[in-house]
Formats: sequence, C-alpha cells, structure tokens
Amino acid sequence: MMAAAVVAERLQAMDTDASHEALAELITALIAASNAAFPVRFQTLLALFKMHVAEEGGLMRASRYQGIAEHEGEHHRVLGELVQLNLSIRRGRIALARAYVKDGLAPWFDLHLATMDAALAAHLRRTAQPN
Repeated sequence: MMAAAVVAERLQAMDTDASHEALAELITALIAASNAAFPVRFQTLLALFKMHVAEEGGLMRASRYQGIAEHEGEHHRVLGELVQLNLSIRRGRIALARAYVKDGLAPWFDLHLATMDAALAAHLRRTAQPN
C-alpha cells in the first residue's frame, strides 16, 4: 500500500483538480468551437483525457480502490468513444463528434465528477488518514 504521505500528496494534487478543470474547459471550448477549430481542440481533449485516465488509474491501483473496475470501465468506454469519433473527425466528419461532446460527454463528465470521482476522492482521504 502507498505510504500515507504519498497518498496525501496525490490527493492534494487531485484537490487542485487541474486535469478536471482543463477537461471541463476543453469541453466548453469544443461546444463553442468553429468547425475549423473543432478538430484541433478535439485532439487536445483526447490527449488530455488519455493522460487523466492513466493518472486516476494509477491512484486507484496504488490506493487499492475497490471501485476501480466500474470507474476504469467508464473511463475506457468514453475513451473508446472519443477514439472512434476522432477517426470520423480525421475524415472531415465532425457533426457526430460535435453532438457527442455537447449531448453526451458534457453531461457524462458532470455526473462522473459528482459520483465516481467524488467516491474516489473520499476513498483517498480515508487512505491518507494516519491509522
């Protein structure tokens, strides 16, 4: 198991929530993006989401989080959808990706933060407390 100090440090970093904030900002920017700007911003979102999934996955494994299967399952499902949509964007078809970001990803992200990420944060707080 991780040393309490390392878990506390990572939790503190998670509390600043830079990656969540960046993802939220990118989602908002994508919704408002012109057709010309959309592909580049989508690429940035995809890259950041991959990093975020890896970071949170590492925290969950290191802290032996019991909800890891469900949490990572959601991450991988959404990542798979983003990868598939990226293929369409590369072929010049952005309408479906634009609709997904607005009507699928944005509400999913809000729900994910309020449920799965909140549960993970609570777990990390408990793990960080001295015995």
